[in-house]
Amino acid sequence: MADNSRIGWIGTGVMGASMCGHLLNKGHAVTVFNRTKAKVQPLLDKGATWVDSPRAVAERSDIVFTMVGFPQEVRDVYLGANGVLAGVGQGAVLVDMTTTAPSLAQEIYTAAKAKGAQAIDAPVSGGDVGARNATLSIMVGGDKAVVEEALSLLQVLGKTIVHQGGAGAGQHAKLCNQIVISGTIIGICESLLYGYKAGLNLDTLLQSIRGGSAACWSLDNLAPRILKNNFDPGFFVDHFVKDMGLALEEARRMELKLPGLELAHSLYRHVQALGYGRKGTHALMLALAEMSNVPFTGGAAADRR
Repeated sequence: MADNSRIGWIGTGVMGASMCGHLLNKGHAVTVFNRTKAKVQPLLDKGATWVDSPRAVAERSDIVFTMVGFPQEVRDVYLGANGVLAGVGQGAVLVDMTTTAPSLAQEIYTAAKAKGAQAIDAPVSGGDVGARNATLSIMVGGDKAVVEEALSLLQVLGKTIVHQGGAGAGQHAKLCNQIVISGTIIGICESLLYGYKAGLNLDTLLQSIRGGSAACWSLDNLAPRILKNNFDPGFFVDHFVKDMGLALEEARRMELKLPGLELAHSLYRHVQALGYGRKGTHALMLALAEMSNVPFTGGAAADRR
């Protein structure tokens, strides 16, 4: 995209606010919309311009980024009466960074084409840390030429940007990512619960297992939060349950059996039932501790046996 391209941004939640902020910090003119205007104020203070609908964002933008929560929100933002596609101009590029259904990404791609615009799906991985540090992994689906056109802006937001294929391919790749994470977080939480009950100092336990073959992003970034009893969201449980549900729907369509993912989905539904849906994904620890009647209190050394 040209340096003077007009940018639109819709969705300023846990990750979206930081991502939009990076574009503003690079000097880009950005028009923003969010359902709750108060959440946009820090971006307005940096020079962003507020409008009152996704349609108004599209009318003022050459490229529109969206980062919302659930498929129905994506559908409303793009296909609603005051949605992006009601105001999009010829030649505009639409970039949905929400994790949503591959079929919806394909629907938006087709609808954009009918308006003389282009759409790519570009979901991300890396949570709040990756969003703040601009180190996200971005999985992109859509026409190669359009991906290349948007690449310079995607590079402001992330460190690893890979074109996965046609429309919807980025969403399929993100669902693969979530399948991996679902099993990984179970392993991390069960390991810490086991170590806690065995009387280990969990800080020193982490020193050992983070340096071996168990090393991974979630162990580095989420396990320390668990030890501090900090379950603030880097990524909401509610959104994770949604993502796993999308993956299971696609698996059923492809006639795949994914028993590990089914187990993870069931466990996280229990996390929701306990009232932790707006906590981070590592709040699984709270549910597992409750199942075993263990009063988990973090990583202090003690004989808990």
